Amino acid sequence: MPDAAGLAMIHAACFSLPRPWTAFEIKALLESPHVFLLGESDGFLMGRAVAGEAELLTLAVLPAARRQGIGARLVQAFLAEARTRQSAQAFLEVAAGNTAALALYESAGFAQVGRRKGYYTGADGHSDDALVLSRPV
Repeated sequence: MPDAAGLAMIHAACFSLPRPWTAFEIKALLESPHVFLLGESDGFLMGRAVAGEAELLTLAVLPAARRQGIGARLVQAFLAEARTRQSAQAFLEVAAGNTAALALYESAGFAQVGRRKGYYTGADGHSDDALVLSRPV
């Protein structure tokens, strides 16, 4: 598994909206006892489990490796880890315009439970809503 700088490089290759996370931000999250990292050679997922709830913080799969099942495997591993950590419910946020991610999460049983208007803003000033998805673990 890459270090925080390597994870930040993968994240930067995957995101412009929301903005990619820095190595400092990733390292700080990973220092939390509630945050966990799951990964494959071309992608990773960070989650957090606390007080009976699990949150999928980010999922990044390199563009050249997409549509090979990596994201689906990482989401299933996230749900398994959430169960291990005694979470009853899982949550995530996704940009409303990210149709590929929405399809992945819906296929894993997540459903929309909320919307945050204009939550994400890109460097070009473009904004997008965040959809809040959830499912029982």
